[in-house]
Amino acid sequence: MASVRLEQVGKTYIDGGVPTVHDVTLDIAEGEFCVFVGPSGCGKSTLLRMIAGLETISSGELRIGGRRVNEKAPGERDVAMVFQSYALYPHLDVGENLGFGLRLARVPKADAQRRIEEVAKLLQIDHLLRRKPRELSGGQRQRVAIGRALVRQPGVFLFDEPLSNLDAALRQQTRLEIARLHRSQGRASSIYVTHDQVEAMTLADRMVLLQPPPPGALLPQPSVAQCGAPLTLYRRPRNLFVAGFLGSPRMNFLPATLVERRDDGVVAALADGTRLSLPVRADGVNDGDTVTLGVRAEHLRPVPDARAGGAARDARLSEPIRTQVQWLEHLGDQSLAYLAGPGGALVSRLPESHGAPAIGEAFPVAALRDEVHVFDPRGEALPRLHEEADACAAR
Repeated sequence: MASVRLEQVGKTYIDGGVPTVHDVTLDIAEGEFCVFVGPSGCGKSTLLRMIAGLETISSGELRIGGRRVNEKAPGERDVAMVFQSYALYPHLDVGENLGFGLRLARVPKADAQRRIEEVAKLLQIDHLLRRKPRELSGGQRQRVAIGRALVRQPGVFLFDEPLSNLDAALRQQTRLEIARLHRSQGRASSIYVTHDQVEAMTLADRMVLLQPPPPGALLPQPSVAQCGAPLTLYRRPRNLFVAGFLGSPRMNFLPATLVERRDDGVVAALADGTRLSLPVRADGVNDGDTVTLGVRAEHLRPVPDARAGGAARDARLSEPIRTQVQWLEHLGDQSLAYLAGPGGALVSRLPESHGAPAIGEAFPVAALRDEVHVFDPRGEALPRLHEEADACAAR
């Protein structure tokens, strides 16, 4: 099995143009499941194809298993790739599709047949070995495509949005199968590209969030916005881009002004004058600076007993924020309340047991103080009190 190291890897299609991928430095360990995620145009598939050898590397160095492979052909890199389009040979049956790469590699027939049968059983397609691709469902075809990579026993598995052609139920089922297969392969490394946050959050040991070049940019910016454990990126986003990309519904953002710095944090004033006391360090920010407050829907709570005249305020909650209900989405066990708040729209996730407010009703909410993110004028996250200064580092 093989580790993968990228050192300042970049890709530029036009001489002198802004790179599509810029300054990517990553270490992917043996046995790690690493997921590249990001919006369209961020270069995640391009980066995967550079690792596979299907795109040339414009700058930097790529090592697989300790060997520099920049100039190596795809077949010399010890990788196997699963494509979005399945790419099965229509005139070959399932068994022949699984064994095609082994035949090209001149693997002895007995050994090849043993591998085919083992992988087919593992993927639960052993009863389909004599069928042609046209006789298979979408999920079965995807299993064959994954099996074709497995039989080669490579050092690194590459997945390029392998579930995007499947319906929701099949995506969930196949996602679980991929996770199970990764565990069963022991030390095999996997690199997986997706735009689906659920796939990224549930599959990844480590998630790499890529950002596209800014529109009209004349100078490149690093392609990696942040990388780390999925929950780290979700709970401690490094900047506004990361915070806004991860989460459904997306994080609520409120414009505010920093009005006071104290030993126990800062005080920020919203557009309507409401002051919120928040436990963050004002590193590099001055009184009067414009900041952005970010809070997720699940951390924005109705003020307890607000309609009944109020009660003792929970110390974990911020000062009440005045909002008005604009719309409700009932999702069974919960509801999403879309609110008009100071400086913009907000979304609050409510348990169904709370009861639905009326559209147009005044609906004060409060945020969990420890879950409010404060972003400086450049869009960088301010560290929380008692948090290490580098806790929001990209890598």
